[in-house]
Amino acid sequence: MPGFIEPFTEYLQRKALFQPTRLAVDYVFSFDHPFEELFWDTPDGARLNLLRFPAARKPARGVVLYFHGNRDNLQRWGNMHRDFTARGYDFVAPDYRGYGKSTGEPGERTYYEDARLVYDRLLAGYSAGSIVLYGRSLGTAMACFLAAHVRARKLVLETPFDNIRGLVAAHLRRSSVPFRPAFFFPNDRHLRQAEMPAMLFHGTADRVVPYDSAARLMTCLKPGDEFVTIPGGAHNNLPDFELYQQKLTEWLE
Repeated sequence: MPGFIEPFTEYLQRKALFQPTRLAVDYVFSFDHPFEELFWDTPDGARLNLLRFPAARKPARGVVLYFHGNRDNLQRWGNMHRDFTARGYDFVAPDYRGYGKSTGEPGERTYYEDARLVYDRLLAGYSAGSIVLYGRSLGTAMACFLAAHVRARKLVLETPFDNIRGLVAAHLRRSSVPFRPAFFFPNDRHLRQAEMPAMLFHGTADRVVPYDSAARLMTCLKPGDEFVTIPGGAHNNLPDFELYQQKLTEWLE
């Protein structure tokens, strides 16, 4: 039985963690702001689809490299540009493998490698000091990984979790989990290694990533970092709160 249970458990974890919506390669994106669609090939033969939105004013103050959540694709997540292009930043968002028009299958190691590839390619047009790493939900894992390994201006995390084991334990309201997680995404470890300033946002009413999982990241912060608690904030509505907008403006100045 163990030989059957372990692959089945991994399958269930994969289905819960990665929930992409694929798009035909000829799908035409539609947004209320100018944008550029990009395709970048990876060394192992996958192709990543990205969107780039220019800042609403020139010259741009920098670029926000945005790693999105675990559902849907860039047709949804491209709309997140508004909070950043309006503040004078270019906005670049990749779709993960298996999402939208990006080829390949979801996986932790390849997601890290792809994040590094996107960052390295951005250096052709931006200095490291002008890049803001932004992660939302699952995307906080890629943002934290980069923050531990590259230079950037700042790191911003929206609805982050400490690691997959801690996230599951928070849902189960236990101190441990009764199985071995198939994925790790150790945001806590990577955040401790990050040298750039970091700001974290989390709401007290988040039912997808329980507040307890995010709060454990407080011990990973450096002097000058900030953990912003948004009372009543849920998983998908933090930008609707004045506190989020106020802090984001302060942080991106």
